[in-house]
Amino acid sequence: MNKKPVYKKVLLKLSGEAMQGRQGHGIDAEICASLAAQVKEVRDMGVQVALVVGGGNIFRGQVESKRFGLDRAVADYMGMLATVLNGLALQNALEKISVPTRVMTAIEMHQVAEPYIRRRALRHLEKGRVVIFVSGTGNPYFTTDTAAALRAMEIGADVILKATKVDGVYTADPKRDRKAKKFSRVKFIDVLKKNLRVMDATAISMCMDNNVPIVVFDLTKAGNIKRVILGEHIGTIVEVGR
Repeated sequence: MNKKPVYKKVLLKLSGEAMQGRQGHGIDAEICASLAAQVKEVRDMGVQVALVVGGGNIFRGQVESKRFGLDRAVADYMGMLATVLNGLALQNALEKISVPTRVMTAIEMHQVAEPYIRRRALRHLEKGRVVIFVSGTGNPYFTTDTAAALRAMEIGADVILKATKVDGVYTADPKRDRKAKKFSRVKFIDVLKKNLRVMDATAISMCMDNNVPIVVFDLTKAGNIKRVILGEHIGTIVEVGR
């Protein structure tokens, strides 16, 4: 394994579910602390780190719109606000361990977070600050997967790290199908054709068009973020391929 980072700038995509731990909902303080410690470890290696966090542990717009009969756009805006709660929780956990952090939101709310401005985000990263992007793209009908892909392009990230509860991409759901096989590497086009559900189709298409690889790995094992950054082959690499 390399002793030096193989990536200089990364975007870590966290689902809202990653924040809830075993509680099944809400924000788990221990999970936040663990995530913060892992991000600090990487940041201290000189890697520029940005995060996009979902809000599914609090409110899932697409699901709740059907459940409660909410207008889809209204439900999506509610989901965007949920990502802000998660972002502030992560910021608090990071700053407790002396990691300078900025939360940048696509929906302006000056009292709690900075408005997203690309050049300002780049400057924060250059100064060694961790940047947390919240509120998705600021538009309904777009997921936080798409927001992660968009922000990755805008800041010039070398890779998107897709942190999940599974150790990679499989041919089928490994929890339901024991014969499911794990991919070591897989092409973007195959993800789309086989509907492998790495990220939504819009996000995958953006990454494919801009040649930004995605590493899908298991977040539940402490130290995995560092292992990916150092080039250890864990999880699955999604790439353009030949």
